[in-house]
Amino acid sequence: MCGIFACHGHPDVQKFKPTALKLAKQVRHRGPDWSGNITCNQTILCHERLSIVGVESGAQPLTNADDSIILAVNGEIYNHRMIRKHLKNTYHFKTHSDCEVIIPLYQEHDLNAPQHLDGMFSFVLYDKKQDRTIAARDPIGITTFYQGWSWKEPGAVYFASELKCLYPVCDKIIAFPPGHVYDSKTGETTRYFQPSWWDPKNVPTQPVDLKVLRHALEKSVRKRLMAEVPYGVLLSGGLDSSLVAAIAQRETLRLQKAAQDAATYTENKDADRGEGLVGIDDDGDLSTQTYMPQLNSFSIGLPGSPDNEAALKVAKFLGTRHHVMTFTIEDGLNALSDVIYHLESYDVTTIRASTPMYLLSRKIKAMGIKMVLSGEGSDEAFGGYLYFHNAPDRESFHEETVRRVKNLHYADCLRANKSTSAWGLEARVPFLDKEFLETAMGFDPKDKMITKDRIEKYIIRKAFDTSDEPGAEPYLPDEILWRQKEQFSDGVGYGWIDGLKDNAELHVTDEMMKNPKAEWGTDIPETKEAYWYRLMFDEHFPPRCASTVQRWTPTWSKQTDPSGRAIAVHDKKYDNAC
Repeated sequence: MCGIFACHGHPDVQKFKPTALKLAKQVRHRGPDWSGNITCNQTILCHERLSIVGVESGAQPLTNADDSIILAVNGEIYNHRMIRKHLKNTYHFKTHSDCEVIIPLYQEHDLNAPQHLDGMFSFVLYDKKQDRTIAARDPIGITTFYQGWSWKEPGAVYFASELKCLYPVCDKIIAFPPGHVYDSKTGETTRYFQPSWWDPKNVPTQPVDLKVLRHALEKSVRKRLMAEVPYGVLLSGGLDSSLVAAIAQRETLRLQKAAQDAATYTENKDADRGEGLVGIDDDGDLSTQTYMPQLNSFSIGLPGSPDNEAALKVAKFLGTRHHVMTFTIEDGLNALSDVIYHLESYDVTTIRASTPMYLLSRKIKAMGIKMVLSGEGSDEAFGGYLYFHNAPDRESFHEETVRRVKNLHYADCLRANKSTSAWGLEARVPFLDKEFLETAMGFDPKDKMITKDRIEKYIIRKAFDTSDEPGAEPYLPDEILWRQKEQFSDGVGYGWIDGLKDNAELHVTDEMMKNPKAEWGTDIPETKEAYWYRLMFDEHFPPRCASTVQRWTPTWSKQTDPSGRAIAVHDKKYDNAC
């Protein structure tokens, strides 16, 4: 991930520039490799870079041949080579950056440019000739992005990757809506992402095709191996991360063999360090690929945690080079304030799950890894949370999956993006590929529903079950492929959540619960743990930032604790938890 800050329409942009650079510096953790900025007319674009593709030549902001278009991007464009190949007009590319294709796309398609991008992105583009700024965010909101305004400069509009860049100068801030594009010429923000599943009332009737589903996820993972730096996989030992790891390992081994067969790989010191490149295909199926001797996988948990134990089984089965990190409850508690600062949220579920991910990301980055694959999004698309056992009918089931996917930018996308970006690490999420989502969300929800004979996420499990395919190698051990859903904050060790609750009791009294802060309005924490997180949030951010936070709660359930093990169908109880 990278970090961007931009302002359009500032009345004295030269005077504002020193402030803009200080604000951009607030997200340097996202992009520690280089900093850049360009000022033009009443607009300034600042960029903090994490180099993954086009490492040597992709410094930003990017410009076209006559410098009339300026672009700052946070993201990865997986179909950039295909776009370059099929542009209608000749364009002189200055870099090998995957993001530079946004400029010629804008020249050819104007506000429709984001529709042609396949990837995760937030960008701000300034057109000098029109004195026009457009900004856009990827369809699901995998990259974090915010927009703000100030009464002091009523004609100005601000954009940034994180809240901490905006609240010092803006009195109104919103989370920029995913799948939308903003145009300064009209001041309007319009939705460009219009998939078939967007309206939850249009319930699909197409029966599931398991082969199509499997191939769609395999293709999504392959896209995300586009890198010129060492990469790895986050492996919790649950279904989703294990499937991603299994596909990534198969693809890594296939690429190694292809490279050897084609005599494009030589055993030299650079390759041993993971720097040998394999260029394959110009049509987007595979792109620039870093060869690594072994795929690195990573897991974290308390000593004896369910996730670490399961992850070790998966890693041994797949043959990945696995790294286990253990943390103590005290380690997590000590990091809480920093985690909330980076998350810019006080949502209970997000904070619980983000803390171990934040700790693990620091270890991963210290090893020289700059990109990891992760399993977010599967539970939303397939109804994998345990509360989906209570879905009353297929229509309600589908409506809830649509709602969850639409709100991912407030929850798991935010967690995956900010927990890793805090240490200059990039997380890529294959389950949220827009092509894969079109497939996954297009099947009859009746096939996804949980029954006596079907565990949660049955169809994605069955799609990768090769037991009835003669001679086929299994993707995963059966005990992993059919493992019950375990939320990440539970799987790292049940003592983690219990420790958080116990410490909340020490910081929040019954009297405080009865008298919440007046500035919280109707957004009142229901538990002492939630109250404690809100207090820490307020230490970092003013009340106006709370409008960008949404709290995660399960549907069809009266529980106040969002933990999966608080659902009745969970097969482990508090009294026998580790």
